[in-house]
Amino acid sequence: MYDDLISLSNLFSSWKEFRKGKQRKPDVQLFERFLEDNIFALHEELRSGTYEHGRYETFNIFDPKPRIISKANVRDRLVHHVIFKELYSRFDPLFVSHSYASRNEKGTHMAVKNLSDSLRKISHNNTCPVYALKCDVRKFFRSISHKKLLQLIEARTKDKKFFRIVEEVVRSFPNRDKALGGGITGYVH
Repeated sequence: MYDDLISLSNLFSSWKEFRKGKQRKPDVQLFERFLEDNIFALHEELRSGTYEHGRYETFNIFDPKPRIISKANVRDRLVHHVIFKELYSRFDPLFVSHSYASRNEKGTHMAVKNLSDSLRKISHNNTCPVYALKCDVRKFFRSISHKKLLQLIEARTKDKKFFRIVEEVVRSFPNRDKALGGGITGYVH
């Protein structure tokens, strides 16, 4: 499975998907200027087991509230895309039907439509009061336990080479495990 995943054809195909809507970004243009060299080099690193995730660029945005964004370089984001495609196929069937973010044929518009339909039905066509809770988990991605996340992924991943790349990507991102001194350095696979 891993060899198919990191094949040149899959890396080029993943690139085409990744770059959609990003063609005008300077970092994407720079990567694409030397696309074949970049993808062949990435393929060799993934094949030989020498791939190491780079550092993140961290900056603040206001969208509409202040948020801290950590952005990987294009090369690493392409690896993220390859990993996402594989993990999506394994985990999407496990999600509840009313989970809408980053899912095929779901999204914000479907969530709003389904909420509206449900509220109308439950309220007997708006004749009874009903309530919906909209919430956000503060600093969710920074607070995820890497150890638990990797355990969940490993349970659904039999290919050790693939899991090693997933682990490299997960470990590249700072989180509370490291801040609390409970990092995953002792994680057993």
